[in-house]
Amino acid sequence: MADFKLPANSVVRGGKVFKSDSGAKNIKQFKIYRWDPDTGENPRLDTYEVDMDTCGPMVLDALIKIKNEIDPTLTFRRSCREGICGSCAMNIDGTNTLACTKAIDTVKGDVAVYPLPHMHVVKDLVPDLTHFYAQYASIKPWMQTQTTPPPDREMLQSKADRSELDGLYECILCACCSTSCPSYWWNGDRYLGPAILLQAYRWIADSRDEATGERLDDLEDPFRLYRCHTIMNCTNTCPKGLNPAEAIAKIKKLMVERR
Repeated sequence: MADFKLPANSVVRGGKVFKSDSGAKNIKQFKIYRWDPDTGENPRLDTYEVDMDTCGPMVLDALIKIKNEIDPTLTFRRSCREGICGSCAMNIDGTNTLACTKAIDTVKGDVAVYPLPHMHVVKDLVPDLTHFYAQYASIKPWMQTQTTPPPDREMLQSKADRSELDGLYECILCACCSTSCPSYWWNGDRYLGPAILLQAYRWIADSRDEATGERLDDLEDPFRLYRCHTIMNCTNTCPKGLNPAEAIAKIKKLMVERR
């Protein structure tokens, strides 16, 4: 009989508890996933008590406060702090989102913070996105034209053509959608996932790009595109309010129309 138990070193253990100052009255507990590859120990869940009277409103504010004032060993990514760079994508209260735009007061009870699911973890809350970015590079995310010689001025678009890119160009490649997709969990080695397919459609939909046929040829594959089963987790979790499932459906429609 098959053994479906998790490897022993993958089981998350109880961790340390960091109490707040005795004078603090407005306390919020943050339960944060911790794992250090150099120790050889199991991952653990550390608990931090944070005084919300001296903390900003977002989960990222709490993480920065914890790192600066409580536990400098905590590791996570962050940069812009305004939902543009996608660096602080993680799983908060069971949902993939951005720590910088997730308000603490929207979480009832303790705040559980984990790295993005089904990704190799570098350390603590930092996932390894090497494969994700390699998949992004594979779709050639730049404008391709056949015009020779190249135009000597910018390539203009009508307002209608430009509007086709709305809901596509805003993607910040945070990977929240792809790491919420069961198809990507099981077939991430071959399935491109919702984030990359949305980016692929962004160039297919661009009236200035002249490589639509080649782009569709590249996606015509049982795994690269068709592992999408319209589960809609991607759309539900996108912190930018985008709809990757719709973009994937439009690619599939173009595949049928050109036959």
